[in-house]
Amino acid sequence: MKLILFHDAEALAWAPFVETRPVGEMLFGASTLRERAERALGTRASAYAGAPHLEGFDEAGSPPHQTIAATAEEDRVLLCVRAAIEPLASPLPSRTATLVVDGKVVGWMIPAGTAAPSAEDLRSLGGRRGETVPLGGELLARPWDLMAGNATRIAADATRETHGAGGSTLSGVHLIGTHRVLLGEGAAIEPGVTLDLRSGPVWLAAGARVEGPARVTGPLYLGARSTILGGPVSTSSIGPACKVRGEVADSVILGYCNKAHDGHLGHAVLGRWVNLGAGTTNSDLKNTYSSIRVRLPTGEVDTGHIKVGCFLGDHVKTGIATPINTGTIVGAGSNVFGGRMPPTYVPPFSWGEGSALDEYELERFLGTAEVVMRRRDVELTRGMRQVLTSAFESSRSERTVRKG
Repeated sequence: MKLILFHDAEALAWAPFVETRPVGEMLFGASTLRERAERALGTRASAYAGAPHLEGFDEAGSPPHQTIAATAEEDRVLLCVRAAIEPLASPLPSRTATLVVDGKVVGWMIPAGTAAPSAEDLRSLGGRRGETVPLGGELLARPWDLMAGNATRIAADATRETHGAGGSTLSGVHLIGTHRVLLGEGAAIEPGVTLDLRSGPVWLAAGARVEGPARVTGPLYLGARSTILGGPVSTSSIGPACKVRGEVADSVILGYCNKAHDGHLGHAVLGRWVNLGAGTTNSDLKNTYSSIRVRLPTGEVDTGHIKVGCFLGDHVKTGIATPINTGTIVGAGSNVFGGRMPPTYVPPFSWGEGSALDEYELERFLGTAEVVMRRRDVELTRGMRQVLTSAFESSRSERTVRKG
């Protein structure tokens, strides 16, 4: 059985992340959406589909982007990338079926030799075929759903995790509450750290570390080889190879990010390779306590939440003491600095201070990205250059290039 994860129209609106990565590579709880689908269905994803601008994307573990063939010689499961599904109670039928979560179509079971849904049905999640098979889980609407549901997702993931350590093995660590502490191989928590376990578990993946003094509040997931350098860090998912310090709350950080200095990060979602300058701070609550609206290239959207921070795409950098307003989106590859607040929507590959934004030269950006990634022993591959270049070209019309 082949598993293909496809982007529908809503997934293609997941700015600023879908500019440079499949939505299935977004972190939710202790796993990416792709990893959740693979675990639930018991098979590796063979391809992404529906986002041709991502052709060439080749992060470790990610399948290639391909076009869905009209028919195939093997059974196929076509699953929307926005679906966060739970392990199946029984295998899928080997006949045509429509997969639903809470009554919403999330994909199809397509037997060998059977025609795949039309491109329109894939875009709209329309057209029921065969029997209806309900799945556990949820269909995420927009990136702020990751942030809003993340703490609950971490706690649920931890209940299924069979490896780890109890609090009795932690020397000099102060424990409040009774939820679990899970430590992967080589993970460590230094003496002088306080773990607040009253609301949920604290989970450190292999090689992760918490340095004292720090206060860590669960539910929290710290990815492989990531380090909390100090400060209050709570109810967040932090992906691999990150450095985090200061006040962090209710956020999702995909991986390979540096927030190694003081500053508040709340109700935010950060792509990979983000670097926050010292003192960078975001607002996540309006003075009016009203619902926060997010400005996208296609117009404003009401999130329905009163606490929403920022959404920073891959390879975004901020300068020292950068303030970021509620609901701000900063497109991939942008560099904002100067201690002035940028607009609530920053087009991809922007460069500048406050609202005085210019275009970040592509070759200059790629040169910096290559250096940054090499420092973590990661190669900027030809495929990833292709993806970043495509994102640059497709967003050119959004940027203003100042003359003189």
